[in-house]
Amino acid sequence: MLINVTRDAVLAERLLVADSFFARLRGLIGHAPLADDAALWIRPCQQVHTHFMRYALHVVFLDAEQRVLRVAQAMRPWRVSPWVRQARSVIEFNAGRRIEVAEGDRLRIVECFPGSGLSPG
Repeated sequence: MLINVTRDAVLAERLLVADSFFARLRGLIGHAPLADDAALWIRPCQQVHTHFMRYALHVVFLDAEQRVLRVAQAMRPWRVSPWVRQARSVIEFNAGRRIEVAEGDRLRIVECFPGSGLSPG
């Protein structure tokens, strides 16, 4: 689960994790759009791309304390995000939904288990 502590809002009931080389490389390529209650946490990560994607994403860059450094709203397919030097991870959401998050917000990840994310296959 992903919570915005600053705004006291649940951002995702299900948080998929991409923390291996191949899972990070693939990300959501070839996957259906994320459900409104889901997000993908990519770690470590300072920049993403939407090459080969068929849908837009909201992209949230986090520092080591899970504080929001930057938000890229509705990043369309075939784009490259800015490189955020201080970022340690990124969270991606389906752009078809509204997310309650802004720069400076503090997020908290609850009950995140390794291996619960996307597989490289």
